[in-house]
Amino acid sequence: MGWLVMVSYKGIIFCYTSHILSLKRLRNKLYLRFMDAYLHGLLSLESFIFAFLAAFILGISKAGVKGIAVLIVTLMALAFGGKSSTGMLMPLLIVGDVFAITYYHRYTQWNYLKAFLPWMMLGVVIGVFVGKDLPEKTFQMGMAITILATLGMLIWWEKKKIKTIPTHWSFGSFMGIMAGITTMIGNLAGAFSNIYFLAMRLPKNHFIGTAAWLFFFINLFKLPFHIFIWKTVTPESLKIFLILLPGTVLGLLTGVLFVHKISDAFFRKMILVLTSIGAVVLFLK
Repeated sequence: MGWLVMVSYKGIIFCYTSHILSLKRLRNKLYLRFMDAYLHGLLSLESFIFAFLAAFILGISKAGVKGIAVLIVTLMALAFGGKSSTGMLMPLLIVGDVFAITYYHRYTQWNYLKAFLPWMMLGVVIGVFVGKDLPEKTFQMGMAITILATLGMLIWWEKKKIKTIPTHWSFGSFMGIMAGITTMIGNLAGAFSNIYFLAMRLPKNHFIGTAAWLFFFINLFKLPFHIFIWKTVTPESLKIFLILLPGTVLGLLTGVLFVHKISDAFFRKMILVLTSIGAVVLFLK
C-alpha cells in the first residue's frame, strides 16, 4: 500500500507518492546497471570520463588540429597510469590515422616522409628498450617530465619571433630519433615532427597529409612492441578500446564540422593550460 506526502510552497501544493519515488529509484538503478554493463566492470566512472574525453580530443586532433596531443596523453595517463595508457591509445590512434590518411592523402609529400621515417623508427626501437623494464612509478614520472618538456618546447616555439630552423641532415636525424623515443614512451612525437616539417616549409595541407601517413606507419610499427614486449595491448585493453571508440568518432566529426569556427590562438592556449595542470597532477599522483 502506497503513501502520500503533501507539501505547500507559496500556495502551491506538491504531492509526492511512494510510486513516484519508487520510479526515481528504479531509474537510478537502471542508469547504474547501464553504466556497469557499458563499462563491463573494466573502468571506474572517473577513469571513463578522463579516457572518453581523451578519445574525443584525439578525434579532433586527427581531423587536423595540431598541438593538442599532450592533453590526450595526460588524460589517458590519469585514467590508466603511465605505461598502460600508451597501449590503450594505440588502437584509437590507428583508427584516427586511417581517417586522416583518407581525408588528406592527396597532399602527402613522400620525399619528406621517406627522409624522416627511418630515423623515427630507430627512435621507437630505442624507446622500446628504454621503457621496457622501468617501474610504473618511474615510467609515470618520466612521462610527466616528457609532457612538461614538450609543453616548454611548444610555448618557446609559439613565442619565438624569428623561426629560423637548421636544415642540415643531422637536424632531421636528431628530430626523427627524438620523435621516435617520445612517441614510444608517451605518444608525444608531435613537437619534434612538427618542427621538422615546418623546417621543410610545407604548406598547411601538405604538412597535415604527410604527418598523417608518418604516424600511420609509425603506429603500425609500434603495435607489435606493445603486444609482445611491453604487453600493453591485451584482450582487456581492446574491450576498453571498443568502449572509447564512439568518443574518437564523435571527435572526428566535431573536428571536421566545427573546429574552423574556434579561434586557434584561444584553443591552443586553453590546451596548454589544461595540459600543464594535468602533467603536474600526473607527476604528483
